[in-house]
Amino acid sequence: MATLYIVPTPVGNMEDMTLRAVRVLKEADLILAEDTRTSGILLKHFDIKNQLMSHHKFNEHGTTAGIIERLKAGQTIAVISDAGTPGISDPGFLVVREAAKAGIEVICLPGATACIPAIVSSGLPCDKFCFEGFLPQKKGRQTHLLALQDETRTMVFYESPYRLLKTLTQFTETFGEERQVSVAREISKIHEESVRGTLAEVLQHFTEKEPKGEIVIVLAGNDSKPQNEKKNKYNN
Repeated sequence: MATLYIVPTPVGNMEDMTLRAVRVLKEADLILAEDTRTSGILLKHFDIKNQLMSHHKFNEHGTTAGIIERLKAGQTIAVISDAGTPGISDPGFLVVREAAKAGIEVICLPGATACIPAIVSSGLPCDKFCFEGFLPQKKGRQTHLLALQDETRTMVFYESPYRLLKTLTQFTETFGEERQVSVAREISKIHEESVRGTLAEVLQHFTEKEPKGEIVIVLAGNDSKPQNEKKNKYNN
């Protein structure tokens, strides 16, 4: 039966590839890759020699219809991104949506993603959180941040090392310099680290030490109650 598999791949450490992921990729008729050059290294490491096709944000609107037709014809197709789980700040959503509309079985394998290790190791509440991914780079960025001022859940953002200082500065201006934050970088790699503290402290750290590698920012939610919700000693 035709199946579209969403297959997570390691965010840094090859040992995080699951046995099931390797098997599914070896059995697939076609593997859709965000970047065939990057994925080619991974596939070669695990001796996976199946057909590979480029599938990314610049061509997915033109290729998805053909992929759906191949699935309808009975093929098994797997989707991978450069790192992590496809669809999470990576290509994958469009083909999954269209496959589901067409009644094709869609199976997402459990596996690597950067946001979960970052929030669990942050020391901030992780029973409830909201994933914001990459912030808009220009238009709507400040409006989006202002809309998050009253968010009480822990927030998770992806960021480039080249924009980290700008983002932390904007966070300080928007959420206050005492708001707690954890910046995780190079998750699962040799130089993995998490820098925790107030926004002011973490901004100072990365001002003095140039940020490198893939970045996940975990920001504490707003724990202050609105004035009208504060308990009045004269109320029962």
